[in-house]
Formats: sequence, C-alpha cells, structure tokens
Amino acid sequence: MDSNQDVEELPINACWALLRATTVGRLAVWVEDHPDIFPLNYAVDHGTLVFRSREGTKVFGALSDAPVALEVDGYDPPTSKAWSVVAKGRAGAISQVHDLMDTVDLPLFPWQAGEKKRFIRIHPDLITGRRFPVADPDIWRTPLSDVRRASPE
Repeated sequence: MDSNQDVEELPINACWALLRATTVGRLAVWVEDHPDIFPLNYAVDHGTLVFRSREGTKVFGALSDAPVALEVDGYDPPTSKAWSVVAKGRAGAISQVHDLMDTVDLPLFPWQAGEKKRFIRIHPDLITGRRFPVADPDIWRTPLSDVRRASPE
C-alpha cells in the first residue's frame, strides 16, 4: 500500500478553518546564519495571523527581511487522522494606534508570563495543508523493540 495515496491535500478554506480552530503553533524565522523555531500563541485576524511577544530573537527574526513560516498541526481522534497547516509570508510590526486598538481585543494569551508589548502580524502569501491517517505504531516494531537495553553507565 502506498501511504502517499492516503495524504489529502487540504483546500485553502479547510486550512483557514484549522488555523482558526487552534491557537498554538511554531514560528520559523531566519536569525543571522541559521533557522530558528519558536512556539507561540496566535490568533487569526482578517486573513492574517497575529501574535504578541516581548523584544528578543523571535521578534528580531520575524521582522527581518526574510520570510517566516507558521506551522500548526493536530490530531482528530474520531477519524484517526492527523493534519498539518503551514502559512508562509512576511511579518510586520503592528504599530499604528488604530491597528493596535483593533489587535488588543484579539484572544492572544501567551503561555509565558511577562511583558509582551510587541504585536506582530503575518501576511501569508502561501498556505498549504494536508491530512493523513496516523500509522499504527506496531508497524514500526522490530525484533529488538522489546529487548531490554543496558544502562549507559
């Protein structure tokens, strides 16, 4: 059986629905000479993705000239299928007073406490998603799977 046949490419409206249904993702940014990934809470707002943060590497990378990507994923127990959505685009600081006033009402609740005065908006140029059945873990078992290993000490 070819497992690639079971992968469903999601239409854009399904991707947006999944982005709206969750609030935690991973932001990929380019920092100096390497990629970096940060977990964050976000909200969908008029075809964009918004997050809040404090100054630091994440904000520096997001606001650089390099594009960013936000990835979210999940699992649907009734169907035993997983899904993944990636939004790629450019990020910009929300700094105009009227834009900030609209943004303050968004359900942005960072997990980490502290001052989070920076609001960043991602304008996606490309959103892709897929859904696929989750493989039974037993298919990955080998004769050595249950062998007891010696302590590394």
